[in-house]
Amino acid sequence: MRMVSIASGSSGNCIYIGSESTHILVDAGISNKRIEQGLNEIGLKGGEMDGILITHEHSDHIKGLGVLSRKHHLPIYGTQATLDEIASTASLGAIDRELLHPIFPDVDFSLGDLTIKAFSIDHDAADPVAYRVKNGERTVAVATDMGHFDSYIIEHLEGLDAILLESNHDVRMLETGPYPYYLKRRILGDKGHLSNENAGRLLSYILHDNMKKILLGHLSRENNYEELAYETVRLEIDEGECPYGASDFSISVAHRDRMSEIVHV
Repeated sequence: MRMVSIASGSSGNCIYIGSESTHILVDAGISNKRIEQGLNEIGLKGGEMDGILITHEHSDHIKGLGVLSRKHHLPIYGTQATLDEIASTASLGAIDRELLHPIFPDVDFSLGDLTIKAFSIDHDAADPVAYRVKNGERTVAVATDMGHFDSYIIEHLEGLDAILLESNHDVRMLETGPYPYYLKRRILGDKGHLSNENAGRLLSYILHDNMKKILLGHLSRENNYEELAYETVRLEIDEGECPYGASDFSISVAHRDRMSEIVHV
């Protein structure tokens, strides 16, 4: 199985996950052109996708969904509340209702040889989820747009081979930056986004011997930068009660405007 971030950041998100025979996208929050270009870089085409998993209906996760789905007649998966929001989003254009497939948190479903489990997250959207994707004995996850984490989130992120995890903002940059007060409170709230520090703390709970790759994603353009996210997460792991050190794992940052490395598990 392989995973690659085509784009990950506050301005747009699209992640590819696939096996030899099954190919999916998690979110389509960039232009169809950029999605197709990214897939081409790994030897695939949009029409080869078996489905698009949507985490929630915010623009940076669905911006290219209408064009991509119409062009290739691709099925779209999300919670019913998320699909309802997508169907009523005028900027996406008309979407064939037959392509909308509701899924349920904590209930497995299959696409080809991939087994997928959505799990609920706290974010200011209709019914947002993150996803675990399993192929044989290998499992990866995409978990972003989480205002906080708890034992439920930790449980659903245990036993992974690789993860793309939100590391959205540096708290001090956000607090002293130009955002209006209401937006700062939204991002820092329980239905906002994970800070660099909290990303490191969450990782400290889920690290294990067989974790092969950690991608930090969904970085804010205004309130973070790659080196800061990377160093802060590593520091949280090293200074916490985790039995591992950050240097025990391959950690890198998924880029906002270009492909990440291809993660093989």
